[in-house]
Amino acid sequence: MPVLLALLGALLQAQQPAPKPEVGGFIFRAETRLVVLHATVFDKNSHFVTNLPQAAFRVYENSVEQAVKLFRREDVPVSVGLVIDNSGSMRDKREKVNHATLAFVKASNPQDEVFVVNFNDEAFLDQDFTNSRELLQDALKKIDQRGGTAFYDAVSMSLNWLKDKAKKDKRVVLLVTDGEDNASQITLEKLLRKAQESEAAVFTVGLLNEEERRAARRTRRALMAIAEATGGAAFFPKEVGEVDEIAARVAADIRNQYILGYTPSNEAQDGSFRQVKVQLVGPGKNHSVRTRTGYYARGTAASPGPSSKSGAAASQFR
Repeated sequence: MPVLLALLGALLQAQQPAPKPEVGGFIFRAETRLVVLHATVFDKNSHFVTNLPQAAFRVYENSVEQAVKLFRREDVPVSVGLVIDNSGSMRDKREKVNHATLAFVKASNPQDEVFVVNFNDEAFLDQDFTNSRELLQDALKKIDQRGGTAFYDAVSMSLNWLKDKAKKDKRVVLLVTDGEDNASQITLEKLLRKAQESEAAVFTVGLLNEEERRAARRTRRALMAIAEATGGAAFFPKEVGEVDEIAARVAADIRNQYILGYTPSNEAQDGSFRQVKVQLVGPGKNHSVRTRTGYYARGTAASPGPSSKSGAAASQFR
């Protein structure tokens, strides 16, 4: 009987599914939390630096150095949301913006999946995830320039879509707008937290009217805050024709990043915000590095969602 029980136990154990390897070949268990950072390194001339070894990177969480367990530098496919302002003030800019956005798609990894959101005072999912340039081009041509500007809501809904539908681990939002948000239900504060919880990098392009100084300053601060918090970058071209170059820059940025991963020494999943900083040493000490500024440790603390008044507007596409 003991032999029979031993054989039965061995059989049952053999039938258990093996743990699945994840990014970089590491095996993660339910109790393990790997924090993944996508880092861009550039020199004083803003050229990408892509040849640094792992030893050149130091990662800190709340000022405590962390052991880097994952290090890669390769072009991995990305899930991308193109979020384009469709308000009335964009009427004379959309053709050039559409051209630049399609150039961004062409310069991206062929295995990327992309969706298109056009927004004014509402956000419209005009193309779900695809890698078809023809479908993306058709979606960008769906122009209904009217109403106000609700880019907070449009970004919020796009982050929801990435969370629920994206098939790639690396996720990006590219936002193009020309005006101050004047119609969103979600606040900037809540959007910033949501963006950091999403782990998506948000790149922002502000085609701002500098003659409207106060509105331009407020919009500039908002776009910079969203980009900085998520490890993206903010751009403010003087002319719409410069968006072509910016789109190419963003596509190259995404394809030339380092992937760093660590298991936090603070294992508490308490919902608190953890500040993250990456420093370069040795051969990289004279370069600059950009990544997200932190994350929320997932736990019992729920992230603040939109109020009942704003729930529908801030979570669903039209």
